[in-house]
Amino acid sequence: MSPDYLVTHNGGFHADELLSSVILTRLYPEARIVRSRAPEWITPASDRIIYDVGGAYDASAQIFDHHQRGAPLREDGQPYSSFGLVWKHYGRDYLAASGVPSSDIEAVHAGFDAKFVLPVDLMDNGALSPASAGPLAGLTLPSLLETLKPVFDDNEPGADDRGFHAALAIARALVEAGISQRAAKLRAEALVIDAIAATGTSRVLELPMGMPFRPAIVKTGASHLLFVVHPRDKDWCVTGIRRADEGFELRANLPAAWAGLSNGELEAACGVEGASFCHNGRFIAAARTREAILAMADLAVEEALKDTNTAV
Repeated sequence: MSPDYLVTHNGGFHADELLSSVILTRLYPEARIVRSRAPEWITPASDRIIYDVGGAYDASAQIFDHHQRGAPLREDGQPYSSFGLVWKHYGRDYLAASGVPSSDIEAVHAGFDAKFVLPVDLMDNGALSPASAGPLAGLTLPSLLETLKPVFDDNEPGADDRGFHAALAIARALVEAGISQRAAKLRAEALVIDAIAATGTSRVLELPMGMPFRPAIVKTGASHLLFVVHPRDKDWCVTGIRRADEGFELRANLPAAWAGLSNGELEAACGVEGASFCHNGRFIAAARTREAILAMADLAVEEALKDTNTAV
């Protein structure tokens, strides 16, 4: 039975109930959000889901609060906020409703929980300080959403609710984009794995379009690959492969003689007609044709293999 009401607290709002509302309104678009602390609203009933208020966590009664003594914890002991609880129980249904293939739901659910939901849970419970982000502290998602609260002397009736719904629209866009990106990465992984298999022992991986490629390269153990080529709009690119998730060090850089050159100067430096651009950082270069970019990639491999420090 679908709920008629989605009940959370009134007054000031935080990221956890906003993001919970994103999930629940996607699943139950006809339900009305009620922001209240009145006992008649925060008492469990069959016609409502209650979250971030009510002093209890009982999924069978559809109440998801985390402020009470004995509040729920994850298996590793880290605290839940209402967002984590709602995601735990409704996240998979949300992903299915969003069109994520059933085969990818568990992976997307787990990845989104770890990278998006958990940080919100930790910050809401004071287990992670925004100050850990240094100069970016005010730009964390919870901090930005809370800037949409009405100012202290805004006494207009309904100001809190208007702020809540304005923030909800932004939160919804960010959650949808985050899910879309994660689902796309899994689609890309499948394509890249197929391309790696077709590439064999070549040092250059050719892809049919630009897409995330490093996770699949790492997953398959394709340590022999040094560069990736793919079409981009009207030209073609050759790109280096980062050694690690963090940082910018590459398995191999493009030749130093190409750095910062374009068009005729780059053609003269590399001897490839159609070469059009090389970034000064030597991590990406472009050419006007597939034949030209493959020739550039082969030259880059040849020079990289002269360097005994290149990991192959």
